[in-house]
Amino acid sequence: MKTRILSAAILLPLLFIILLALPKVVAAVLFGLMAAIAAYELLFGTGLVRHRRLVVYAMIMAFLVSMWCCFGRSYTMALLGIVLFFVALFSEMMLSHIKLRFEKIAICLVAGLLIPYLLTSLVRIHMVSGTGRYFVMIPFILAFISDSGAYFAGRYLGKHKLAPVISPNKTVEGALGGILAAIAGMLLYSMILDLAFGFTVNYFYALVYGILGSLGSVFGDLCFSVIKRQTGIKDFGNLIPGHGGILDRFDSMMTVGPLAELLLLLIPLAVAA
Repeated sequence: MKTRILSAAILLPLLFIILLALPKVVAAVLFGLMAAIAAYELLFGTGLVRHRRLVVYAMIMAFLVSMWCCFGRSYTMALLGIVLFFVALFSEMMLSHIKLRFEKIAICLVAGLLIPYLLTSLVRIHMVSGTGRYFVMIPFILAFISDSGAYFAGRYLGKHKLAPVISPNKTVEGALGGILAAIAGMLLYSMILDLAFGFTVNYFYALVYGILGSLGSVFGDLCFSVIKRQTGIKDFGNLIPGHGGILDRFDSMMTVGPLAELLLLLIPLAVAA
């Protein structure tokens, strides 16, 4: 527990400095590297795909997804990258004389394209001119505060198991505590945007963000817990002391990030004055 708290105390401020103070391309590179590591964890770390070249192809593609989100989102470049990734994967399948199963190729597509695209919603939010540095904090508030609220509520009040087979430690009371914590976090951040930075804020939308974001956080966590149960592993990696790998720490962000991006497009929380 102490290691977990210490890691968070060191890494979170560093992450926020990168997001709020440094050039945006630095954050894009960081999330690209995180996506590449996540691809490795999902493929090689779980044992689902041990074919080294396939893992490398997926890691390269995962990094390029973040770069595409950062530099103009050119449809031509994105299509070229996807086609080359497709050709590389299926060429390996043909070169193996059909010994390489299609399931392995499909998992590589998930690791190299789907998961990186979900994670790099943070890059897309961050890149929005004028408001990106403010709004990119929303997914972190939703995911991390919800997670903390669920942990403490579940620890002290939890009695009813939420998903005993998938994640034995999760409780209904913990999930409700996470929702309340996310709502409180969003209302507080909305007040900061309103009073400190002059945004026009819709506080009802902040409530909606908190509820949906917390539910999305639980869903994302459970999604990757299923993978860990099926592959018989405790953690996806050991990169972050006390937390595990990238997928262990950012599993909920795979759903919260895109959800926040979608909510910002459909029901904007705040408008710059």
